[in-house]
Amino acid sequence: MTKLQSTAAAALGDVLRDGMTLAVGGFGLSGIPADLIEAVRDSGVKDLTVVSNNMGVDGKGLGILIDAGQVRMVIASYVGENKLFAEQYLAGRLEVEFTPQGTLAERLRAGGAGIPAFYTRTGVGTLVAEGKPHEVFDGETYVRERAIRADVALVHAHTADTDGNLIYRYTARNFNPIVATAGLLTIAEAEVIVEPGHLDPNHIVTPGVYVQRLVQARDRAKDIEQRTVRPASRRAASEAVPA
Repeated sequence: MTKLQSTAAAALGDVLRDGMTLAVGGFGLSGIPADLIEAVRDSGVKDLTVVSNNMGVDGKGLGILIDAGQVRMVIASYVGENKLFAEQYLAGRLEVEFTPQGTLAERLRAGGAGIPAFYTRTGVGTLVAEGKPHEVFDGETYVRERAIRADVALVHAHTADTDGNLIYRYTARNFNPIVATAGLLTIAEAEVIVEPGHLDPNHIVTPGVYVQRLVQARDRAKDIEQRTVRPASRRAASEAVPA
């Protein structure tokens, strides 16, 4: 049976509820499930816990959920591009659990693998480790981190088939694959959707067994958090071929 849904709103309509935990793929604004994020905003659901590498920027990506006041808690590794996020946090309206990026990735991976917790040296002796169990292995102190298992995981893929097998491109592959495994229910949006049998099995990153619902991503401009280019004069000089 096809997993393809008519719209992002239809894919999310019967699963969203106040107070739930969402794990969201993407890295910066690259590879974010923009259609699904907008559908969450439009639903009006609130008091969300959002797990993501970062929270987008003001007015883009997960930043639109911050703008709408729908987020109660954030578990992320980096939030420095979002001014409204900082304002809500400093005002006490938003709870934040900062997690080192590699630890966050492993917490999501562990959640998808059915591993309830693991030990890491990252964060030992810092605020990250306060209040968490510690253990000594081979003379080194480690801190215990809990896995993350989300109610719903939202991911963006470049190519999918209607069985839910997913292929990612470039930076979008950083967090989407582990987020896809960490949801009790995983919904993917994809730019290109084909019939089963059209994907090379060697190229599939997320097997369809992890994906319950699929939507066609709308064609849209792909935003960049901070576009940095060299001045034209310097670029021309660096590209000039010596005589």
